[in-house]
Amino acid sequence: MSLLLHRIDDRLIHGQVVVGWGQPLGLRFIVLVDDDVAASDWEQELYRMGVPPDVEVYFHAVRDMATAIDHYDRDVRPGLLLVGSVDTMRRLVDVAPSIRSVNIGGVHHAEGRVQRMRYVFLTPDEEVSLRALEARGLAITAQDVPSTRPVSLADVLAGKPDA
Repeated sequence: MSLLLHRIDDRLIHGQVVVGWGQPLGLRFIVLVDDDVAASDWEQELYRMGVPPDVEVYFHAVRDMATAIDHYDRDVRPGLLLVGSVDTMRRLVDVAPSIRSVNIGGVHHAEGRVQRMRYVFLTPDEEVSLRALEARGLAITAQDVPSTRPVSLADVLAGKPDA
């Protein structure tokens, strides 16, 4: 099984991840990669409270994933890898080249971001990073929940979420 989904969602662990993706995929673990959260026991406890007791949550800084990702890739349980930003995913792929696909699940409005989909707002730098990941051979799609159709990066950036 291993890591079934590598997701960017700036809300990190929340209902859409736990219920929307967790139940259909039968997730048994979540790997949350965030430098700040990995350094904060308090934040880790908050995120753990948002998942059912049968789902384990692991926290890592980006640099730790260079060695840790192999462990999760070999895990027989179905899992999800979660980051909160495009930049974190770009840095993660640099240290964990086994990642071959990325799901953009929620990058919300902030200063300097342009709306591309209902749930995807991107800065020009984030667009460049996503294009660079795709140029490295990664499949990049946007999909908020499993019941919706994945949207290609080209369609996201063209503002054609229904194409």
